[in-house]
This record gives sequence, C-alpha cells and structure tokens, in this order.
Amino acid sequence: MPPASESSPGSKKIFIVEDHPVFREGLTQVLNTEPDLKVCGTAGDVPRALRAIARLKPDLVLVDIGLPGKSGLELIKRIRLVDRKIKLLVVSMHDEALYADRVLRAGGDGYIMKQEDPEEILHAIRDVLAGHIYVSEEVLTNTSNGFEPKSSKAKDRPLAHLTDSELELLELFGRGKSNEEIVGELGSTVLAVNARSAQLKKKLKLESDNALVRYAVCWVERGEV
Repeated sequence: MPPASESSPGSKKIFIVEDHPVFREGLTQVLNTEPDLKVCGTAGDVPRALRAIARLKPDLVLVDIGLPGKSGLELIKRIRLVDRKIKLLVVSMHDEALYADRVLRAGGDGYIMKQEDPEEILHAIRDVLAGHIYVSEEVLTNTSNGFEPKSSKAKDRPLAHLTDSELELLELFGRGKSNEEIVGELGSTVLAVNARSAQLKKKLKLESDNALVRYAVCWVERGEV
C-alpha cells in the first residue's frame, strides 16, 4: 500500500479496491494531490478489502467490478450488510449502461467509467461524498424511476438479462479461470458451476463451452460485446 499523503484534518479517507496495480497506483497519486482527499489504503480482492475497510473505516470506497474471485458487486453487498453510511463508488471499464442499475440496487452510490478524465473522477468522488448519486448524463437520461433502463437498446442486450451471479461467472471465464478454479473461488460445487454455465449458454445463445469462453474473454478484454 502506498504511503498516505499529508492532508488537512478535514480530508476524507478514500479506500481503493482495484486489482490492476498501474491503475491503482495512478489513481492513488491523483487523489493524494488533492488537499481534501487522502487514500488510506488499497486492496486487490474482496477478502483483503473487507478486512482493511473494517479496520480503517474510510469515508468512501472506490470499487472495481472485475476483481479476482468475488466481484465488486459482491463487495458492495457485503459492505452494505454491516455499514449503511460508507459511500461506495464504482470505477470500472465495464459498460455503465449494463452495470449502473445493478450497482445502485446493490447499495452503491454511483458509477463512473475508468476512461473518464481524472477531473471527472474527482468530481464523481466529491459528488458521492456530498450525499448524491453519481451516474453519467447518458445513463440518467435513459433511466426512469428506480434506475430501470428505458431504452430498448439497453434492455435488448443479452448481458442485460443475466443475473449478478451469472455476470460474475462470465467474468471468471473471461479471466481464463478453469471450472475447478471457479469452484474454489466461488466456494461452490462442480455441479452448481456446470448448471450456471449451461444457463449462461442458453441465455447468450451459445452452442458450446468454447464459445462461452471466447465470448467471456472478448467481453472482459473490451468491456463490452
């Protein structure tokens, strides 16, 4: 974990959950140059994040969706079980139109894409810290009450019909995990993983396991399919 910067007494503590070291360190540097923000810790997976967050009690947690093992969505749900006050903002490469609604329903406070300018990420952080929900204007325009997608384009995308757990499984396939590795990471069984894989293929209209893996890798690498 990088050393914390000097900060004013009223600065907000930020915890970063991100498994890519370059992005994590770059974001840490950006935040630590701000007088009102301080990175108090970082983690690359859900178990380490949960332990550190309980100890450090940050004001806001920045969460990536794609994490080893349990996803960022699972982390948000776990945090919300024990803490209703901490602010949770997702910073991810994955398509906001697919994930923003899921994040908000899980208990998150906002969603911003990694490719946004640092100034916009800082704006999102401060917006969430101020008690607001942050999503892009495009997502806000294409949502109705409760953040249900209004656009037929969003609803018609195959991934939009997957459950959170199915998306998590697709992410693991896309990261090159075998069935055995997935069983271990999810704490599941071979039968359960095979059943969920079959359901994934059915929903995505894929004919084979190889086709499912290719689809998953394409989605993880590009952030969309």
